Amino acid sequence: MSNIIIKPLLTEKMTQHGEKHNRFGFYVATRANKIEIKEAIEKMYNVTVTGIRTMNNPGKVKSRMKRSGVQRARVGKLKKAVVELKQGDTIDFYSNI
Repeated sequence: MSNIIIKPLLTEKMTQHGEKHNRFGFYVATRANKIEIKEAIEKMYNVTVTGIRTMNNPGKVKSRMKRSGVQRARVGKLKKAVVELKQGDTIDFYSNI
């Protein structure tokens, strides 16, 4: 279960979604499906998940100019999941600080 959720998605946009719509974002394993994601989140945070939306971002080739010429590198693919929780449930990512 712990290898399904990689880390929470902490951006301004996802923070606003969490406050207004009770939705939270996570980076997840690329081969994980919605059922596995739901089970992992419910077990890890003790909440009830009512909906999940996933998106796959393909890897890209990025390049930059260096003294020795153009350097190219591949950025890996990733998968994001936006999880909607039951009314009244919430996830506090900052409680351990």
